Amino acid sequence: MRTRQNSFVAFLLLVHVLLPLVLHTSATDGLFRINLKRRPLDENNRIAARVTARATESSRSSIRKFGYRGTSSLTDGSDTDIVALKNYMDAQYYGEIGIGTPPQKFTVIFDTGSSNLWVPSVKCYFSVACYVHSKYKSSLSSTYQKNGKPAEIHYGTGAISGLFSQDYVKVGDLVVKNQVFIEATREPSVTFLVGKFDGICGLGFQEISVGNVVPLWYNMISQGLVKEPVFSFWFNRNADDEEGGEIVFGGADPNHYKGNHTYVPITRKGYWQFDMGDVLIDGRSSGICSGSCAAIADSGTSLIAGPTATIAEINHAIGASGIVSQECKTVVSQYGKTILTLLLSERQPKKICSQIGLCAFDGTRGVSIGIESIVTENDGSAVGWGDSMCSACEMAVVWIQSQLKQNQTQERILSYVNELCDRLPSPMGESAVDCSRLSSMPSVSFTIGGKVFSLKAEQYILKVGDGPATQCISGFTALDVPPPRGPLWILGDVFMGAYHTVFDYGNMRVGFAQAA
Repeated sequence: MRTRQNSFVAFLLLVHVLLPLVLHTSATDGLFRINLKRRPLDENNRIAARVTARATESSRSSIRKFGYRGTSSLTDGSDTDIVALKNYMDAQYYGEIGIGTPPQKFTVIFDTGSSNLWVPSVKCYFSVACYVHSKYKSSLSSTYQKNGKPAEIHYGTGAISGLFSQDYVKVGDLVVKNQVFIEATREPSVTFLVGKFDGICGLGFQEISVGNVVPLWYNMISQGLVKEPVFSFWFNRNADDEEGGEIVFGGADPNHYKGNHTYVPITRKGYWQFDMGDVLIDGRSSGICSGSCAAIADSGTSLIAGPTATIAEINHAIGASGIVSQECKTVVSQYGKTILTLLLSERQPKKICSQIGLCAFDGTRGVSIGIESIVTENDGSAVGWGDSMCSACEMAVVWIQSQLKQNQTQERILSYVNELCDRLPSPMGESAVDCSRLSSMPSVSFTIGGKVFSLKAEQYILKVGDGPATQCISGFTALDVPPPRGPLWILGDVFMGAYHTVFDYGNMRVGFAQAA
């Protein structure tokens, strides 16, 4: 039981586990599919989980991107390549590629939140992660071309460094020629030590590509390998099925969605970013995105991430329990009435916290939880934790303002805000719920392109374990990006599992339809 608990804690502190096996199928309709499947937990996973548990205190990583892994188990000489996976989490999805001639096999996350391809290098000598993953050896490839320039990528849960190289890359039945990628010679993060995947295949825009390298997806298009400049994801959220999902290059598989896609234009190239409307909790506005928010569709993030104030409201509504923020309760008890009075006097909400002396900036500082959610900005800047009292004040302003619009009494407003303080996510981002209450939990909806996309409890709650030991985790985690870039929402696998997602590069848009 102790080992099981340690594994669960490790899962919370790092990222969520993937459940795939890869099947390459020949494309007879001009579409190229990579199927993702599952296998039960094996001894390698148990060892990896124990390593993660021991590393918990030193890693302190938030739940954000990617998964775990022990070692890969690949079957050579077959159309079906098997990766040993933990099979009780629908939290991450990855498939297989080949690099070089003949192809050297690697499992990668197809990540729309980054733009570089990297795999471990045989030249990686001093990172333990490299010893438990497949490694690229250039001397075995007849199509390898030396580059040698240094490279480094920072993700939300770790960093890799190495050197650029060039070779052929096989994805399904497609062979991309002369692709520049990174041979990782250092993988110091525990995330990559226990990650089930070998590397990352970025499907974002060149604007966020490290070294301004042309992404693999761009080369698929320029080399005429796909019928249309479109790729799409289907993530299977049925844990009883062997098949885990698929990514289709060149179009979309009609077998895996219902009705028509709702498309929204890309508003900022880099990530697949678009404008999103109001977030609804049980059909009622949360208030934070009524004037629109930026959002990105990110296949490399397990959960749905959003502003702490709204995540706390959602967790309150679904009964999720996080760590109590004493700063939040202190602000409410000492300044709650003042904030309420200032809002009633029609003061500018964004300036209230600076006016009462809790924030250093006058209306330009956002609530900040400080993560590098995808990759570090090109200028090296990163979002960081701000003063906790300022953060608590700004959240209280949002909550009180929302309650005032509902004509609540002062007593009820302050009581409600105190309850929200109790629902703030823990520093590691996780919030637990009572598994027996799923049927009574409200829907959580996102307005995209004028259409409401709703998630039911069974879609936004992740179950960990089996039988009496099952634990249920909220699929919502906090991410605060200050203006002008934020507030920002990341619609990860929890959302993309419910809604088939099309990334239309030719028309610069993203589309969503009910998954089938």
